[in-house]
Amino acid sequence: MSRRTNRRERLEKRRERRMRQRRIGHRTSRKLVGLFLLVVLCLAGLALRITYINASQGERYERIVQTQAQQQYSSSTIPYRRGDITDRNGTILASSEKEYNVILDCKVVNTEVNGLDGTSSQTYLEPTVKALVNVLGIDEASIRKLLTDDETKNSQYQILKKGLSITDKQKFEEYTDVTSEENAKLTDEEKEEREDIKGVWFEENYVRTYPLNSLACDTIGFTYDGTTADWGIEGYYSDILNGVDGRQYGYYTDNADVEQSTIAAKDGDNVVSTIDVNVQQIIRDALEAYENEQADNEEKNNGAKNVGVVVMDPNTGEVLGLDSDKWYDLNNPRDLTPFYSEEEIKKMSNDDMMDALSNLWQNFTISNAFEPGSVYKPITVAEGYTTGVLNDNSTFICDGGQQVADKYIACEGTHGQVTVDEVVKYSCNDALMQIGALIGEKNFLKYDNIFNFGMKTGIDLPGESSGLLFDADTMGPVELATSSFGQGFTVTMIQEAAAISAAINGGYYYKPHVVKQITDENGAVVQTINPVLERRTNTEAVSEKVREAMGTIMEYGGTGYVAKIPGYSMGGKTGTAETLPRGNNKYILSFIGFAPLDDPKVVVYVTVDEPNAENQESSCYAESIARNIFTELLPYMNIFPDEDGYTASDVETGFVTTAQMINKEFSIGENGPIYTTTGGSASGNATPSGNGETDASTTEAGETVTGNDTTVGTAQDGTDLPTVDIGSEDTESGNDYFTDGVSNEDLSNYLAENQ
Repeated sequence: MSRRTNRRERLEKRRERRMRQRRIGHRTSRKLVGLFLLVVLCLAGLALRITYINASQGERYERIVQTQAQQQYSSSTIPYRRGDITDRNGTILASSEKEYNVILDCKVVNTEVNGLDGTSSQTYLEPTVKALVNVLGIDEASIRKLLTDDETKNSQYQILKKGLSITDKQKFEEYTDVTSEENAKLTDEEKEEREDIKGVWFEENYVRTYPLNSLACDTIGFTYDGTTADWGIEGYYSDILNGVDGRQYGYYTDNADVEQSTIAAKDGDNVVSTIDVNVQQIIRDALEAYENEQADNEEKNNGAKNVGVVVMDPNTGEVLGLDSDKWYDLNNPRDLTPFYSEEEIKKMSNDDMMDALSNLWQNFTISNAFEPGSVYKPITVAEGYTTGVLNDNSTFICDGGQQVADKYIACEGTHGQVTVDEVVKYSCNDALMQIGALIGEKNFLKYDNIFNFGMKTGIDLPGESSGLLFDADTMGPVELATSSFGQGFTVTMIQEAAAISAAINGGYYYKPHVVKQITDENGAVVQTINPVLERRTNTEAVSEKVREAMGTIMEYGGTGYVAKIPGYSMGGKTGTAETLPRGNNKYILSFIGFAPLDDPKVVVYVTVDEPNAENQESSCYAESIARNIFTELLPYMNIFPDEDGYTASDVETGFVTTAQMINKEFSIGENGPIYTTTGGSASGNATPSGNGETDASTTEAGETVTGNDTTVGTAQDGTDLPTVDIGSEDTESGNDYFTDGVSNEDLSNYLAENQ
């Protein structure tokens, strides 16, 4: 009984527990249902609110989002900065400056925004136009035209202004930033107006600038669009100067969050040139002095058909300066007005204009090949010593010329018995032809190749020419004879300068170059371009002989005496080459010189192609330029006077003119001519007492004037100096023959064939 009772009690308790649990579950369910209904009501209310906002101002918010995405989160290019070009001392020759293009999104500005009252208006139009006009100074009419024209009003990319500075960009950004301290005093209405400035953004860009304008224009070159170039260092090193654009990417994640990824731009490397702007300015000063004397046009730039100057370190091949007399502004390289009249330019076809620009832009010193003339003669002497056909006791008889095969080739005078030094001093073609014959055709061609004639030097500038040289098939006795004194073949100025440098520096041929270092955007050295020794041309002993012979040129009676600077030991060689057809009285005049004589530190080579003068056949046109360069260059390079009795304060510092040289307007000194110069010391202060100074204006003995590569007059001891005789008459045939072996009959045939 008791067991049944207990069991019944347990069953009753279990039933009560189940009933209590059921009552609790019903209450919880009712609460959850109530909460669910509340959430549904809230969502329904929120949906209604969103629907209302979307209907009344949805377009405005959509446009804001699109604008922000366009400006901040779309994919865009980050331009690189092209590297700088500097001179050897760090002076900027070419640089890229950041600027901005002002871009207008017309579609954004023209957006119709619905107001709370149900009407729509172009909320962003007037605030944006007002800011562009007042802050950036952009013409209002041009802005409104873009915003209303059917072709542009829906455009999202219109360039309003190019070349905006970073300062002006910052002004606009400060104007639109209503949270800045400067704008804290704005009224709410003013802030709201500025917040409605939309659809304006700035596109980064770089512009190439040349701070020195036309200085060293042939060497530096220019870019067409800031990144591409064909001329000068800009063209040759364009890939190094250029960098790689960066990129900015914006995208939405699965969670609708905006993510931004940026690949930074890689700026271009910098190029450090071997050029010295101070040397370049010294060259420019000398060329301007020449042009002011010889040019007869208003622009003062027609003093010659072409003038070229090379200044080089003979011991490294580094070019310190290159220039011509056709200067153009690198910031405006297509401007032809300094060289042609407006009428001439208007008449030009596109091809004519491109030809004119190409001629202007090319570098005369590396691109134009011509017969070198007598400046080549030291090379023949070097070849003679190297092959062993010349020695200290060598002498030659000059009787006025040589009969070579069927040609009689005249010398510029009758010099009698001459030593090797006198061969160079008097520029004796007769003796040079005899030396050439001793060297022989095979060896002559061999050593011309060793001195790199007929081949490009490999200078790091575009547009180099190789010149034309005889080969084994085309060289005969006549060609050998004329080649010995620099006629019948062609060279460029850079070839001649490099070859002479090797002949005087101990026989080390260095590859000419205009760049010495590459640095990165932080200035760290990426690459050092060391001098390249390409070959040995001759021994030091031969160089000593060549320097000695070229030193006699600068002595009294030598063809380079008028270019000698008293106080400095110097070597040099003049050149006078008549252009084809012979007999046209048109000449290329040249002078190549170096200092000091025993330890050359610098070589200066000047060429004047067809000077603007009635009588062209005087190397003084080139010598005056060279002397004026040396006058400033030697002190600048810390090359001090090395002749006895001279200090730096005694050396002449002013410029001379071609007319002073030709007209003998100087006093004759033992160490060089004494000029009354412009901008320098007086002639009486140029030479210390006791240096054998003689007044050429009052004394017949010692008068000197150069003409066609040979000095005319009398020596200080009263003996006759060699005389000029361009053509020597052959009494048997009745023909006059010129120094390259071309007779009058040959000239007539040439002209007849080429008319």
